[in-house]
Amino acid sequence: MSILKTKFAAGAAKRLRANSTDAERKLWSRLRDRRLLGFKFVRQQPVGPFIADFACREADLVIELDGSQHAEDDAVRYDLRRTAVLAEHGYEVLRFWNTDALIHTDGVLEVIVAHLQKAPSPGLRFAKSDLSPKGEVGAAAQQEA
Repeated sequence: MSILKTKFAAGAAKRLRANSTDAERKLWSRLRDRRLLGFKFVRQQPVGPFIADFACREADLVIELDGSQHAEDDAVRYDLRRTAVLAEHGYEVLRFWNTDALIHTDGVLEVIVAHLQKAPSPGLRFAKSDLSPKGEVGAAAQQEA
């Protein structure tokens, strides 16, 4: 996963944190300080050319909150591209409508918890599927079995 660390990205993230929406503030109150299963979330995390609303680096999870403008055709195409780029950086992206984050906060948190519980261990995120329990690959692992 890569994180874009430039003065521009840091400044933009700081401005976005200062101008959070009601939905972002409400969800942040439930995610901050490792309140959700002990996972650390950050707000307005620069990732590649984008700034994610919330990110949990240890679970490679990005949470995006979308307002009604995201239902327009151009915004849908932009969000698909954005999700693809975030995925290229190793993140799984969960998207929720602002109204859901405000009104159905517990339901949104249940979906996030489900993803956190199935998240792979950080050391195994990019492991090959033929990796044995001892960390050996391929034929060497089969000979031991």
